[in-house]
Amino acid sequence: MLRCASTRLRPTPARSAADATPTLLVVDDDDAIVELVQRYFGLHGFRVVAAAHGAAMRSALTSSPVDIVLLDLGLPGEDGLELTRYLRANWSGPVVIVSGRGDTVDRIVGLELGADDYVTKPFDLRELLARVRSVLRRSPERSVARPAGAVARFAGFALDSASRTLVRDGDGQAVALTTGEFDLLTAFVARPNQVLSRDELIGALHGREAGPYDRSIDMQVGRLRRKIEADPADPQIIKSVRGAGYLFAAKVERA
Repeated sequence: MLRCASTRLRPTPARSAADATPTLLVVDDDDAIVELVQRYFGLHGFRVVAAAHGAAMRSALTSSPVDIVLLDLGLPGEDGLELTRYLRANWSGPVVIVSGRGDTVDRIVGLELGADDYVTKPFDLRELLARVRSVLRRSPERSVARPAGAVARFAGFALDSASRTLVRDGDGQAVALTTGEFDLLTAFVARPNQVLSRDELIGALHGREAGPYDRSIDMQVGRLRRKIEADPADPQIIKSVRGAGYLFAAKVERA
């Protein structure tokens, strides 16, 4: 097992107080897993950067602000447990170990070294997202860096990802959304003015691809339109793109 140096990480560049997009650093040498996490978390409002080994991880942490690290254990060169020890000695942000090692001993050692959570592969993307959000809510480092809640405003609405609420700006009334509707709206707001396919949206909500006859997204879009569109029969916020998917046409401003 190679041991990494214990040089203290340089401070990351300062971020604007208005920048409420959390940054996730995935440290994993499996390209398929990295791509999956990048796509899924990107649809849920995260900026995702990747590193395949310890040296790349340290470079990423010193080159841009990072809010949370997802760390694999089976890495080339430096072992993930050694990197966990290094992070706890040199970096103050939260760490979630994501590993195929499901043994109780590995889990205990990882947590004792200072990891904030431990998720075994294969993992459910929805559970991983929930765990990441939970860890970020508990992180004092993130609360100091910027406001805990990312609020996105569009078309007379305010969507708060921290409290998971949608409020009309005019009268301050909350719009009742199901969990699926909220997650769908979050996926749209994260990528305005981009056509999202049904596969991308189902991946964002359920972590799987759409089947050939899967119309669940169409049904959820219809319900969501009835709650946010002035005329659901002539939608101006969530527009259909024939043969391609849906496009969130409203301008999004974050605070």
